[in-house]
Amino acid sequence: MQPIESQHALEVRAKDRFRFGANWTHFLASIDEERIRLAAESLRSSLGRESLAGLSFLDAGSGSGLSSLAARRLGATVLSFDFDPQSVACTTELQRRYRADDSDWRIETGSVLDTEYMERLGTFDVVYSWGVLHHTGNLQQALENIARRVAENGMLFIALYNDQGWISKYWAAVKRGYNRGATSKFLLTVAHLSYLCGARIVGRALTGRLRVERGMSLWYDMIDWLGGWPFEVARPNEIVDFYAARGFKVRALTTVGSRHGCNEFVFQRPPTVIRTGPPCGGVRDAT
Repeated sequence: MQPIESQHALEVRAKDRFRFGANWTHFLASIDEERIRLAAESLRSSLGRESLAGLSFLDAGSGSGLSSLAARRLGATVLSFDFDPQSVACTTELQRRYRADDSDWRIETGSVLDTEYMERLGTFDVVYSWGVLHHTGNLQQALENIARRVAENGMLFIALYNDQGWISKYWAAVKRGYNRGATSKFLLTVAHLSYLCGARIVGRALTGRLRVERGMSLWYDMIDWLGGWPFEVARPNEIVDFYAARGFKVRALTTVGSRHGCNEFVFQRPPTVIRTGPPCGGVRDAT
């Protein structure tokens, strides 16, 4: 009997999903101590913490596993998961190279849209998902499911594609076309190479940022951008309002303005306040 084809494989075959894991597999060879250091520094800076010792860390959509490794080096107990089997394999390989037999770093296959799976995970001090939720095919549900994984007083660190209006619609068409076949893939890569790679190399060389802090190299970042389907976008205020309605407070917000790319959000979930009425009719707070 042949094994049942995974949902991920079915979506790839139907040309409804880019093989993000295949891109991460190629990138894996370029991960070294310097990239790991930069990833850890970026995570430390964004979260405003020198250490994650004693904290639990959920990496939702772990990709190459670089951010998970960075969190582990900062002292967190880590759970990584991804919908793409090749991404899970990448994360597993990175663990083998740098943290073999580490019982404080678990790696699983799972989907942020699978509410039952997400509920089983429990809650975490830090929930992290950089550039993932807009690729699920249901951003609204992904935002909801991940919010529930944040422990009281915990932090949520997400990055989502910026809504550029008609320009975002253009990129959506490019991404759909890229996944239609080898010919369209080649033509779209050639057509956008000078803008997505050449101009960015010059810009980063002038500012000393040839290596992206999060870890993705320029070439594989470009491929990820061109092929990244499903694809959804959001304005910063939409995300802030979404989480404010669920009790989250903004700790940090970094936007890309009117450009394409990811806006970064760090939210904190305040502890639950239980209000009871004392005999005198006033109100007191008990946490």
